[in-house]
Amino acid sequence: MTTYWTRIDSPVGPLSLAADDDALRAIEFPDNRHRAKRGADWREGTNAVIKAAATQLDEYFAGTRHAFELPLAPRGTPFQREVWEALDSIPYGGTWSYAQLAARIGRPMAMRAVGAANGRNPLPIVRPCHRVIGADGSLTGFGGGLPTKRFLLELEGGLPAPSARASDLFATA
Repeated sequence: MTTYWTRIDSPVGPLSLAADDDALRAIEFPDNRHRAKRGADWREGTNAVIKAAATQLDEYFAGTRHAFELPLAPRGTPFQREVWEALDSIPYGGTWSYAQLAARIGRPMAMRAVGAANGRNPLPIVRPCHRVIGADGSLTGFGGGLPTKRFLLELEGGLPAPSARASDLFATA
């Protein structure tokens, strides 16, 4: 099956969207560390899924869309997919720590593995990995960069207040 990709403009810079005829496969920032694997079946162009994704992203950036309604099919391990699906539970304007995300999937001791899976999310924004922050409320790594993460959280009204206490990124408290 052919995977189409195209670039769109957004308030956080250009985004590359990739989809086959069934589902959205990837959204990439220009400097993504973990790019989707491109095969011989990849072609520049658009299809109905990419057009729907571009429209919904425009609505999100305009502040009129709080949830995405797109068919998604990210490629990853079963554990990664479990973490990515749990991201959908983080409400618009809300944030969770890595510990909360690990608890959500029933693996409270797997905070570091959850963090690694979160960092490989191939569908940022749509699967809101930007809503995962440090236990102390600090902004932590993000594929689009911390300024983009801050922008997305501010757009959603979910930027946490700075915490006076310093703690481990993966702390449970």
